[in-house]
Amino acid sequence: MSYTTILAIDLGKFKSVLCIMDVASRTHRFATIESTPQSIGEAVKQHLSTDPAQTQVVFETCDSCGWVHDSIVDLGVAIVIVNANDERWRWQRVKRKTDQDDALKLARLALLDQLPTVHLPDPRQRQRRRLMIHRRSIVSRRTQCRNAIRSIFSQQGLTLAKGQKQWTVAGVQQLQGYAASIDTCCIDDLWKGRLNSELLLMTSINTQLKALDAKLDELADGRMKLLQTLKGVGPRTAEAVVLYIDDPTRFKSGAELASYAGLVPKQLQSGEMNRLGHITHRGPGLLRSLLVEAAWTIYRHNPWAQAFVNKISHGSKSRRKLAIVALAKKVLIILWGMLKSNQPFRSPAAAAAG
Repeated sequence: MSYTTILAIDLGKFKSVLCIMDVASRTHRFATIESTPQSIGEAVKQHLSTDPAQTQVVFETCDSCGWVHDSIVDLGVAIVIVNANDERWRWQRVKRKTDQDDALKLARLALLDQLPTVHLPDPRQRQRRRLMIHRRSIVSRRTQCRNAIRSIFSQQGLTLAKGQKQWTVAGVQQLQGYAASIDTCCIDDLWKGRLNSELLLMTSINTQLKALDAKLDELADGRMKLLQTLKGVGPRTAEAVVLYIDDPTRFKSGAELASYAGLVPKQLQSGEMNRLGHITHRGPGLLRSLLVEAAWTIYRHNPWAQAFVNKISHGSKSRRKLAIVALAKKVLIILWGMLKSNQPFRSPAAAAAG
């Protein structure tokens, strides 16, 4: 569709720059507005075309893009949210880069229909996705506590159990036997006070994790339970797949979905040279990491997954991690197919026999 007005917004924390471009004359002007829902909504409304449907509003994806979208969606304008990590949007070797330059570049790329866009879920989906991401950050904080405890014991020349064994009920009780309140520690026992502080933090974090898991389980729907029919896919992986895919029909192929998740190899091509490197790591990192974690579990419990990994790795242990990443990609495409068909998992061998 052709537009008569393009409104490109470079969003800032306190102030934003609005570029108003007249498509017919290719002229533009700038306005500075406050970064609040009311100010942005009023600014867009003020510069609408006679027919709002002929106005295109463009801005980058960021933490505030959700409320910006919600503040103008009722105006009837076309909204485009830009992927700022795309190659076409990157600034390289420029001598000047200002907020006005950013806004003008958005407008010009919109005029050429060259904008790399992203999908924005509805507000409820965004809230659930943010809760899921918040849970992941809490898990990272617990890992920091565990690493700090291991460091404390290493500094004292004491050893701890490897892996998860140390964090069982018995393992934590063992740690508590060394801990002491910091106000009762002499200078030689300050490490015990540090240990006590980390144990208190870890206990609090575990309590918060239980509450977050309970809320996420309460919000789970039939789609997440459907994906868990694949042995090795847990509730957290299932909800990540559902919340990031959102609408399965928006992906035309499994390759497009894998590219969105950053699970396809980088390609360097020039003349007769064509190299495939490591995966691109673009897209949602949380989804990608959960899929790889799930792939290890699926590999251990599913003969078809073991056969797939052995085929990719050629039986070499040094190539197993690479094969697991390939399995994560395959699992994502399988789960996407389950969402589209609304059918439980059938192993590839059983599906071929059927």
